[in-house]
Amino acid sequence: MKELQYDVVVIGAGAAGMAAALELDKAGFSCAMLEREDHLGGILMQCIHNGFGLHEFNEELTGPEFAGRFIKQTLKSRVAVYLNTTVTEFHIKGVSKNLICVSNVGVLRIRARAVVLAMGCRERNRGNVRIPGSRPAGVYTAGLAQRLVNIEGYIPGKNVVIIGSGDIGLIMARRMSWVGCQVKAVVEIMPYPAGLTRNIVQCLNDFKIPLYLSTQTTNIFGNDRVEGVEVTPMKNGSLLPEKRFRIDCDTVLLSVGLVPENELSRDAGVELNSTTGGPLVDSFLMTNVDGIFACGNVLHVHDLVDWVTEEARRAGRFAAEWLKGARPLAQIRVKAGSNTRYVNPSKLNPHVENKVYLRSLIVKTGALLELRIDNRVIKSVKKTHVQPSEMINLTLGPKDFEGIDLRPDSALEFAIK
Repeated sequence: MKELQYDVVVIGAGAAGMAAALELDKAGFSCAMLEREDHLGGILMQCIHNGFGLHEFNEELTGPEFAGRFIKQTLKSRVAVYLNTTVTEFHIKGVSKNLICVSNVGVLRIRARAVVLAMGCRERNRGNVRIPGSRPAGVYTAGLAQRLVNIEGYIPGKNVVIIGSGDIGLIMARRMSWVGCQVKAVVEIMPYPAGLTRNIVQCLNDFKIPLYLSTQTTNIFGNDRVEGVEVTPMKNGSLLPEKRFRIDCDTVLLSVGLVPENELSRDAGVELNSTTGGPLVDSFLMTNVDGIFACGNVLHVHDLVDWVTEEARRAGRFAAEWLKGARPLAQIRVKAGSNTRYVNPSKLNPHVENKVYLRSLIVKTGALLELRIDNRVIKSVKKTHVQPSEMINLTLGPKDFEGIDLRPDSALEFAIK
């Protein structure tokens, strides 16, 4: 077993991992980045559509182009990159973080003073949403189908139904149409789309693909291969069996949500947020375990990779500050109020600038975001439109807390009305 030691280890080499590692390298710390795939860039490398980088680079890029800019910087840096390397164990012993990894050069034991979690997320599958029916071939997650088409060069089917209206599913509706398939429908159980508005327009409306909202997939037909799906409209959360109908198809793509990849986090004793599935973090983006930080989709699922990189850079800077001896002080709790699904981070420092991310539980035009402490509104932000699929972000600093009596038990509540 080869033994290695670094100031900090970053787990994951997608956009989040590279952005965090580059900040740590700039701060002068020895940094190793571990990646289980054989390439840098993560999931971006199979996202050949454009739409990335509008905030980060002020131009529209494809996924590989966006990743390529960070890959170039990473390869020029002093960051030690370990590809084909899977972390199998993660233990804390005193101030040391100990990782056991399996790689193509053997087993590695790596010790570090700090760790940045940047493992990303994975797709929910048919088992997670419990769709009844037989188990024929032709059922894929949308991300797997994307890899098959864009990387492997295979077309998974000819007549497609997409279950769920997440962004990957919407993008694959367009991609499958481009390669000559017929996309029969996108079926969404919620009364509103789960993806970005721009993807509804560009990927469904432009291709005249029907979107069935408030509709549940109640059966998948087929023995050897998918032959069709049964879908049932809903009203007020209840199925309307008399209105169910069948859509013939040979392929089903599932776009039913993403889950942060946090098995390693649990091994290290990191406390997870029951709403997001990611770690609970403070104003340093540090978990309940000293010296373990989290960023990107492993923390909470983002809608734009631009926000992932912005957050990851801050995680890298915070980790560097922590390694220099700084600690997050004078923090106040943050909580989600009415019509708010979650707020990240779960603690803020009112004496410095904080970047906050949250998601709405409702779809509303002309909404008002209120920030309250002890039922007193300290800040109001008008939002032209809010919906669950589009993340809200804002910056809070000392001026926002001027004249506010902050006690140790004070909590900042975010509410949408």
